[in-house]
Amino acid sequence: MFEIFILSLIQGISEFIPVSSSSHLILISDYIKFESKGLSIDVSLHIGSFLAVIFFFQKEILSFIKNKELLIKVFLSSIPIMIMGIILVKTDLINNLRTIEIIGWTTLIFGILLYFSDRFRLDKNLKSDFSYKDAILIGIVQVLALIPGVSRSGIVITSARFLDFNRVDSAKISFLLSIPTLAAVSIFGLYNHIENQDLNFSIMNIFSIFFSFIFSLITIKYFLHFIKNFSLKIFVIYRIVLGIVILYFVYL
Repeated sequence: MFEIFILSLIQGISEFIPVSSSSHLILISDYIKFESKGLSIDVSLHIGSFLAVIFFFQKEILSFIKNKELLIKVFLSSIPIMIMGIILVKTDLINNLRTIEIIGWTTLIFGILLYFSDRFRLDKNLKSDFSYKDAILIGIVQVLALIPGVSRSGIVITSARFLDFNRVDSAKISFLLSIPTLAAVSIFGLYNHIENQDLNFSIMNIFSIFFSFIFSLITIKYFLHFIKNFSLKIFVIYRIVLGIVILYFVYL
């Protein structure tokens, strides 16, 4: 149960802030040698995060019915990462990217990019300025999030900031784009689970979904509150320090 709690905490927090949930799950699981880290638990963790973002943005999601244009833009932005994700998984190339060395470099490099994107006060907002061009560009760049250490939320926020969106709306764009992505990860994971005839669904899976949901919900709420008042510098510093530490042990 302790392992489930820790994995849920890592997933819930790191999925929505610009630090990369996949890299943290890999690093912590490898370091502590968690026994609970398997396909079914991983799927459950993502389901919890998916349900949290749906719950938090329920009003925005319901407004999609009235604002079909935004729905189309979010869907367009999500197509590239879904297609590339399927290709990487089906060809088993995804496992070649899940190395500690790659995580170290991506954590460092994309932390620096986040710094440069967040240096200026920008005022474009989601409601009036999110164009099809922005959606497509962010969607293409979001593909990089398939590499552990890049961070899906991080690369989306970085891209949105470079496209002149303010911090809060950059985060909202990231959250909205997480909905189809997390849904795809959950569905694809469940499909593989069933295809491998691993149909066991235990109390641990239920706790994984529950804890991941709670921690994800808390993170979304307070991250939005945080960036209304502060810059992303603390995440930049964390990523640079973590990247350097990882690379130190890799090349030691």
